[in-house]
Amino acid sequence: MTKASVASEPAAKKIPLHRAIYDDLSAAIRGGTYRDGDRLPSETELCKQYGASRITVAKAIQTLQTDGLVMRRAGSGSYIQLPLPTATYQFGLLIPELGNTEIFEPICQGIMRSPEAKSHSLIWGHSMPGEGEREASALSLCRQFIQQRVAGVFFAPLEFTEGKDRINNQIVTELRQANVPIVLLDRCYYPYPKRSNLDRVGIDNHRASFLVTQHLWQQGARRIVFVARLRSASTMVERVSGYQFALRECGSDYYGAALYGDVEDTAFVQRVLETEQPDGIVCGNDLTAARLMRKLIELGARVPEQVRLVSFDDVHYAKFLPVPLTTIHQNCGQIGSTAMALMLNRMEHPQRPGVDVLVPFELVVRESCGSPGTQ
Repeated sequence: MTKASVASEPAAKKIPLHRAIYDDLSAAIRGGTYRDGDRLPSETELCKQYGASRITVAKAIQTLQTDGLVMRRAGSGSYIQLPLPTATYQFGLLIPELGNTEIFEPICQGIMRSPEAKSHSLIWGHSMPGEGEREASALSLCRQFIQQRVAGVFFAPLEFTEGKDRINNQIVTELRQANVPIVLLDRCYYPYPKRSNLDRVGIDNHRASFLVTQHLWQQGARRIVFVARLRSASTMVERVSGYQFALRECGSDYYGAALYGDVEDTAFVQRVLETEQPDGIVCGNDLTAARLMRKLIELGARVPEQVRLVSFDDVHYAKFLPVPLTTIHQNCGQIGSTAMALMLNRMEHPQRPGVDVLVPFELVVRESCGSPGTQ
């Protein structure tokens, strides 16, 4: 940049001097003469360099600032502020329960509908239905994502399989070794109350379970049990913890039983009814509640007159069951959009500690709890 080249050029093109100064500085910034964070010469120095008045130089710098190329700091000067490059990323979805657990499809939709996701894409993977096949396909999908060099992976850890803990740990280990950022959806892969250093988006399962158990108590239930499927995710332990805490806070003489089994197994359900004699049941999720409700009806137990039911997730069919289901509603779309924002933040700040982001939930009251129902 020289005084002669800039002063003569505007004369030839008949453009204002402030515009010529702007063009010259802009070209120097975009061309790499200045690096991000460098300080521009002072206005006094630029006036001498271009043979221009202070007002003219100030106008050129103001245009640079409007374009987002410089940042003015009061009492310090003007500094180069290069725009962030527009990047397009491809992310992997590693959700072994996709298609089996209804909450994950709206979570995936929430990820892609997020404003931050408009220039990015997702790779969807599918797991085989069998237990061993799901473990093998989840690990295989993890390795495919690494080979494809995805920018990050949204991971909902395996549940319901015998080797889930081993496979979940192996998936996380291999992704970390490949420096692939991970955001956990809904659950941690460590057993509760242990906590990994990965980012997770979900709800406060302990508090949600406290709320739904307390609601059962308020409806008159006094022998409240918790029923869930074997080898459930770590979120189930959080829910059991919240359920037991609620019973203590309500002053129950019945400590509470957490019972794991197959609610479609007549012998298991009969054993629950005969041994615990519950008048209220907190179910691990809506699918468990729907199957248990059907089995209770088969056995002649009336819901909610004899046994009140509550649950978690608020899947689409919850209000269409023979007795509409009282349940905790999760905002799955918000979980998804929050997960995308968290992923992009993790990519920008790879060394920051892992965080739990808990989205709001609400209790949806229907007839299964013994209340007249509001929704």
